[in-house]
Amino acid sequence: MKKIYSPEVLVTGASNGIGKAAALFFAEKGYHVYAMSRHCSDGVRTFDGGGSITDIAGDVTDPESLKKAFEKIDSLGIVIHCAGMGISGSAECTSVEAAKRQMETNYFGVLNVNALALPLLRKNKRSLVIITTSFAGLVPIPFQSHYSSSKYALEAYGEALRMEAKPYGVKVCLVEPGDTRTGFTAARTHDEPKDSPYYDKCTAAVAKMEHDEMHGKSPESVARVMYAQARRKNPKVRVAVGFVYKFLAFLVRLLPAKLKQLILSAMY
Repeated sequence: MKKIYSPEVLVTGASNGIGKAAALFFAEKGYHVYAMSRHCSDGVRTFDGGGSITDIAGDVTDPESLKKAFEKIDSLGIVIHCAGMGISGSAECTSVEAAKRQMETNYFGVLNVNALALPLLRKNKRSLVIITTSFAGLVPIPFQSHYSSSKYALEAYGEALRMEAKPYGVKVCLVEPGDTRTGFTAARTHDEPKDSPYYDKCTAAVAKMEHDEMHGKSPESVARVMYAQARRKNPKVRVAVGFVYKFLAFLVRLLPAKLKQLILSAMY
């Protein structure tokens, strides 16, 4: 099947979850994937159909680490940003240090990678940047305010980049998963101080979130959405994963702010 973009793909956060699923999915479709993660052994895996995965070490929060990783990349047609982490806690009591850690990975990590990737992408007639945001980038989740903020920031950044990079053939697509079964749930940090007035409410809300995630969609479902956008000359600006979240994303844009707050407060 003819590829619209150059078949060299960089996937960040590729050691697990959505990133791992995306790397495998694209390699199985005949793409040459650079699978970047903080802890990996250099190696190349080949797949039927001509695809491959080349593992490369790189930390999205460390520009020097990324420079070394990009020394192994000659050309790129697609970049898929999946590296991310989550903290939990109240807006008031979560430490500034934890909030900065959240933004360093989820937001500035994308900027660090793109600083090196975009010059390579602009060499092509067409290229594509896929940024994994979240349904939490459309609505502020209680006790996930800083995580939501990092995804809101990516939504704005991605839309602006799409307009700026369009003359150079670079498309940008924001993929918005909802609850997804990955190692992200177990890796989430719990940052609410035990003496916080919000502690009990925060603990209950995060427990519900974790239950919903572990019963959510598979990471492969997100990878399929990413691949579908990579098959389009003009990918969508943003796309939610699954019918339920597509419908909820539509409702979010219609409901009054007070009603949205009432619904979210009742959920968490």
